[in-house]
Amino acid sequence: MTDFLNLLVSGVALGAQYSLVALGFVVIYRATGVINFAQGGFCVLGAYLAYNFHNTWGVPFYLALVLTALAGAGVGALVDVTVLRRFVGQPPFVVIMLTIGLLILIEQIVPSVWGADPLPLGDPWGLRTVSPGGVDIKVSDLWTVGIVAVVLAGFFAFFRFSRMGVAMRATAVDLEAAMAQGIPAHRVYRVSWSIAGLVAALAGLTLAAGGGGVRLDIELVALTAFPVIILGGLDSPGGAVAGGLLIGVAQVMSGKYQPEHATWLGQGFPIVMPYVVMIIVLLVRPYGLFGQRKVRRI
Repeated sequence: MTDFLNLLVSGVALGAQYSLVALGFVVIYRATGVINFAQGGFCVLGAYLAYNFHNTWGVPFYLALVLTALAGAGVGALVDVTVLRRFVGQPPFVVIMLTIGLLILIEQIVPSVWGADPLPLGDPWGLRTVSPGGVDIKVSDLWTVGIVAVVLAGFFAFFRFSRMGVAMRATAVDLEAAMAQGIPAHRVYRVSWSIAGLVAALAGLTLAAGGGGVRLDIELVALTAFPVIILGGLDSPGGAVAGGLLIGVAQVMSGKYQPEHATWLGQGFPIVMPYVVMIIVLLVRPYGLFGQRKVRRI
């Protein structure tokens, strides 16, 4: 039973990291109606910026965490101002291709600046664990779950109570109608990209913490976040978190029990497990767990 609880906690922590990445996808989709393929690149930038703040410039870690989030927001706003604002009103396919180009650009810039070797983040959490009730929990995992909880609460308050949150939702539904009502599309897009950059920076930091190190392959977590956002619903922050937790637990559990009880599935099955869960859920709920079904009247 203790082993199962340890696996469950590990799965929840992994799912929390997926959820942070997925929240960045959701905020862009809610505001612009497109999927940001550069989100994984933003995560990598966040991890390396955290390394610079803490290790290179000697900023205390928790202050570096805040500065990393702000720097991530600044990167998102800069991308919008310099590139994406020129394409407001263009077909979503055009913006999607731009985000793919941004990802490729980041992939070339990061190793040129920081090199290709993994770098130690030097976070105070390290490999320390606590053992309440005999269940081993990494301190870094506790911080990751706590960050996700704070971000999700912020998302809920922002979209529910702020005028900008409502404006972002209206812009995603119908850009022309929203602009006709006086909603500033450029400002909406800038805020959405800033939030996506902030969340991605936090995700990159948590992926590099706990002994993981700052490394280029952090961006690969975005590939697993795709099933998360589709599973939870493209326009639902709560769905992103629920989908991330479900995927994280399923992946960790399959990594432990599949080699013991279903060896015929192969050694790499835990890697594709998120997609298996996604397909099963979508067969029942095509719009995801919390996605809104769109009805078009003719």
